[in-house]
Amino acid sequence: MRSSKRTGSSKLVKKWNKEEILQQVILHGQISRADLSKETQLSRPCVSALVDEMIQEGLLHEVGMGDSRGGRKPILLEYNYQAYAIAGAVFEGSTLDMAVADLKGRFLGRYQKRLSQPGNGELVIEDLAQGLERLLEESSLPADRLLGIGVGLPGVTQRGSGTVSFSPSTGWMGSPIQKTIEERLGLPVIIDNDVNMMTLGEYVRGVGVGHSTVVYMYVGTGIGSGIILDGQFYRGSREAAGEIGFMMIGPANSRKDGASGVFETHYSAPGIACKAKGFLSDLQEGSSVIKELIRYAEKGHEEAVRLLDEVYLNWAYGIANIVSILNPELLILSGEMVHIDDKGVKRISDWLSEWVPVAPRLEKAALGEQAGLIGAVHSVLEAFPSTRLLDR
Repeated sequence: MRSSKRTGSSKLVKKWNKEEILQQVILHGQISRADLSKETQLSRPCVSALVDEMIQEGLLHEVGMGDSRGGRKPILLEYNYQAYAIAGAVFEGSTLDMAVADLKGRFLGRYQKRLSQPGNGELVIEDLAQGLERLLEESSLPADRLLGIGVGLPGVTQRGSGTVSFSPSTGWMGSPIQKTIEERLGLPVIIDNDVNMMTLGEYVRGVGVGHSTVVYMYVGTGIGSGIILDGQFYRGSREAAGEIGFMMIGPANSRKDGASGVFETHYSAPGIACKAKGFLSDLQEGSSVIKELIRYAEKGHEEAVRLLDEVYLNWAYGIANIVSILNPELLILSGEMVHIDDKGVKRISDWLSEWVPVAPRLEKAALGEQAGLIGAVHSVLEAFPSTRLLDR
């Protein structure tokens, strides 16, 4: 029994030592075996033996010679960010956007598809499976090197239970969607609201870097927001925080069947396009309604000028409501809002300065369509830290 106990303890110590080596390699970028010995306080023979194992496992690789300190030049080690891959996917409106990435979050391949029936949840999952298969094939990645996939979904998602409690556009009302996708794809899945994924992307790689209290406001087929307070996502008691499309901004009597909130009924991209249909009848699918309104307004089109003023004012109402409650240091404008010109951003900023005691800085999102994918990939990186790869 004691022999067995010593063996188990030895394996655990070995794993701890490997974790420490891996963390030091990632921290330094490139490092020699000798410097690893100093940083970890492990003997050189121990470090050499463990490093050799980790090279065989594909987690580390040798990348060349370092500078000499009087003797032979040391061989430098680096974390193998290509050892495994992760995937991300975001559903927004009628579009599925997907990517595979290495362990640094760098994209290795992209895939985008217009969904023929975005309201059919089963077909959406099949589109997801087919897209992943195509991505792996085009990236020459074996499926067993994929750690997991982060999926951004429309509606109210419960990350803990893996369900979607409210998603009229797909029919996933209370469905155990995480388990369903995992069974179909055969790998771990992390789900979150699509706008939360976009928020995470901008927070870790975009204009949100360096800020701790951020609100991301998105206007697309709906209106939503992602909320980060003191460096942590705020999701609310039922994970429905940020559903600002249900703010009572605009005439309340026109809301139909409970699918869309009042705010998004009037001032989402489809809502604005509906208001503009009298003079924007030739608006192409996928075109920006705000860019077209600005173009018409600059030509002196009176209806376009009036509608643009109305949209900016009501978007500003929504921002003022958010700011009054959350007091963010930064509010990120995204989706259709990135097309607001400098004059429009200044108008909204001036209104906020009049209406609220402390107005945040307004910044347009920097990552474009990639924001949600970067967030989805990062959600998997958070769930599968590098040290967990030692268990594979």
